[in-house]
Amino acid sequence: QVQLVESEGGLVQAGDSLRLSCAASGRTVSGYAMGWFRQAPGKERDFVATISASGSNSYYADSVKGRFTISRDNAKNSVYLQMNSLKVEDTAVYYCAASRGRLASSRSADYYSWGQGTQVTVSS
Repeated sequence: QVQLVESEGGLVQAGDSLRLSCAASGRTVSGYAMGWFRQAPGKERDFVATISASGSNSYYADSVKGRFTISRDNAKNSVYLQMNSLKVEDTAVYYCAASRGRLASSRSADYYSWGQGTQVTVSS
């Protein structure tokens, strides 16, 4: 079982940037796709971004495409989410997740381990 710990989020203003990191422990995640999901108050958890095990493929939700970038450092057993041009509607708890396979996936059912989540609040 892999444990995932997200970095602290924070309160930022619209237009600002924020970088989230996710450190894995317990086992290496270099052979598995990783993803970021988020859950806004009163809403279901939604897909944000995913990256394949090799890092060669990544996909994004339409709502964040062009603003967010997912990356990974397999040597550090970590994955990152660079968030630029943040909007109020990006406010949510952000979760890092480890997949059961190598291919990038937007389906939450493909992920078996989840971090505890980190709050990101964007003010206008």
